[in-house]
Amino acid sequence: MPELPEVETVRRGLEPAMAGKVITRVALYRSGLRMPFPERMAEIIEGRRVVRLSRRAKYLLIHVGGDGTEDVMIVHLGMSGQMTVVRDIAGYNRRRHDHMILSMEDGAGIVFNDARRFGMVMLTDSASLAAHAAFGGMGPEPLPDSFTGKVLREKLHGKTSSIKTALLDQGVVAGVGNIYASEALFEARISPLRAAGQSNPRKLKGWPRRSAPY
Repeated sequence: MPELPEVETVRRGLEPAMAGKVITRVALYRSGLRMPFPERMAEIIEGRRVVRLSRRAKYLLIHVGGDGTEDVMIVHLGMSGQMTVVRDIAGYNRRRHDHMILSMEDGAGIVFNDARRFGMVMLTDSASLAAHAAFGGMGPEPLPDSFTGKVLREKLHGKTSSIKTALLDQGVVAGVGNIYASEALFEARISPLRAAGQSNPRKLKGWPRRSAPY
């Protein structure tokens, strides 16, 4: 399943093709993936401009507006989901497992392909984004400068589970999965079996930026 760095890579790849451009058509080729596509999604999204693309943990956020309001498509790629840019969407031959295509005003398109159909697409307004069920109880993002070793120590304080298990808890830190938890602990020379609340503060001091790919 894609972790924070992979989703951030997808966001950066889509940004030049989407940011500032109008979505002219939303084509859905099944009723849903892991969960049904939002009702009236095409009606809500079509004809609106992509204000920006952001990310929260392992979720890609596509903000659309231009009419005094802003709505947000919340996309989770699941196990096998891919979002790719097609430069000429009119001439594109849809592939098996292409479940959603967003046509852009310049003739390009964004194709969401998901062979295993574990992905999700949800929709909310920007004012309700932070309170959305997908983000309830979610911890801080690990990449901003505000996330320090001190913050991590406070999050781990009193936890008796292993530190790797704690890092996988999205309430402790958002977006970290098995691969990056293992890599960060290896670089910090912390055993993944050590009790989270007993971790050496000195070893946590530089985490996660020493291992961060961004």
